[in-house]
Amino acid sequence: METSQNKRFKNVPVRYLLPNLITLLALCSGVTAIRLGIEGRYELAVGAIIVSIVLDAVDGRLARYLKGTSRFGAELDSLADFINFGVAPAILIYIWSLDALKTRGWIVALALAVCCALRLARFNVALDDENKPAWSGAFFSGAPAPAGAGLALAPMYLGFLFEIENGAAYAPAIAGYVVAVSLLMISRIPTFSGKTSGPRIRRDFVMPIVGGGALAIVCLIAFPWETLTLFAILYVAMIPVSMMSYRRHKAKDAAA
Repeated sequence: METSQNKRFKNVPVRYLLPNLITLLALCSGVTAIRLGIEGRYELAVGAIIVSIVLDAVDGRLARYLKGTSRFGAELDSLADFINFGVAPAILIYIWSLDALKTRGWIVALALAVCCALRLARFNVALDDENKPAWSGAFFSGAPAPAGAGLALAPMYLGFLFEIENGAAYAPAIAGYVVAVSLLMISRIPTFSGKTSGPRIRRDFVMPIVGGGALAIVCLIAFPWETLTLFAILYVAMIPVSMMSYRRHKAKDAAA
């Protein structure tokens, strides 16, 4: 009979380690963004958060593909997401712009971080809900933390585009925008998830997806701020579409 001590030193499959390693790399990138922001290297700081967003998208899908999901990995991912998409963006937007509003600006930055924490906590609790319909997995309740961080940093994208060193002059408008993004994260507005997409796709979708993905990467490298601004606009534009899709699914479920 295997003792508890033997279980403790039992070998851990590599498939459990790789997703957690990527999560830790994302965390390092997010914390580095804070340092870069303090040093005034804002473009690199925002770039570090974008890297965290990409790595966050990779680690979960890799864990599901390798069948390496674990409770430890889920907890680690949530803690990293709070730093990467709550704390780091809040500090960056405060240093770059909201500092001009003094205490009021700091309260707005705190609201962004707090709403991100609440969003992640609600998401973790929803994972244990066994009564929700299968189709609901295609939707998030409110904007997910990575999307919220990307939207919150949109004023900085525009600042870089128009060569604005800091957004102090636009702090009141930026504060209102950040509050709106914070409320979107904790709202009940359904947004598309994409996590329910299977490991296989239809053959006729392969070339458009590969071509579109390659084009997006090239544009992100060549024209980062224009591309990120476009992504933010498209995401907001898709919210009404996701709301209508959610209502259709809910109506079908009620009729059945």
